Amino acid sequence: MTATVFADAATRDRLEAAAFRRLMLHLAQRSDVQNIDLMGHTGFCRNCLGDWLHEEAGKLGVTVSKDDARTHVYGMTQAEWKTRHQQPATQAQLDLMAESLAKNEAVR
Repeated sequence: MTATVFADAATRDRLEAAAFRRLMLHLAQRSDVQNIDLMGHTGFCRNCLGDWLHEEAGKLGVTVSKDDARTHVYGMTQAEWKTRHQQPATQAQLDLMAESLAKNEAVR
């Protein structure tokens, strides 16, 4: 993490929360972007965001199931999103995702 440029932690939290909500809106509006492409190019996807919400809730003692967290990110159940938007993965997408997942091991 880099040094913070915000006046205080509360301001940082509010701005980061707003940016996260904007990211979720952006992903909702870009359902043409497949999760496998997000994973291949960025190392995270909609599922990861939901999983991170679930994990952070647990750290705060808040019960949010993984399915509920993913539904929050997708704006619908993951299964419904897959039916509406997910395309079959190509071998090139799978290969790129595998490379990206290997890079993720260095950032854990």
